[in-house]
Amino acid sequence: MYVANLRSYHKTAELQANPRCELCYLASNHDQVRITGLAEFVTERDVLQEIWDANPLMRQYLGSIDNPELILYRIVPNGVRFMREWALEYHNVPMQ
Repeated sequence: MYVANLRSYHKTAELQANPRCELCYLASNHDQVRITGLAEFVTERDVLQEIWDANPLMRQYLGSIDNPELILYRIVPNGVRFMREWALEYHNVPMQ
């Protein structure tokens, strides 16, 4: 998974100090997915270009792929948990 960020955001300093992170998603029916992993700074220009080309909002907001504020992270998952609606119990999702 890829996450765009701005260099000036506090999250940037936090991920540089500790790349462990968790992404949490909530569906409209309240199902939840939690993905834990490590954030890697993406330096491959072709990967950045592909994501840049696919995201008009990012292009509109940042203006240029060479904007020095733009940072792209690759989140390498090491765990996924799922909870159906309000079950109050997470289940580990097998990763391949």
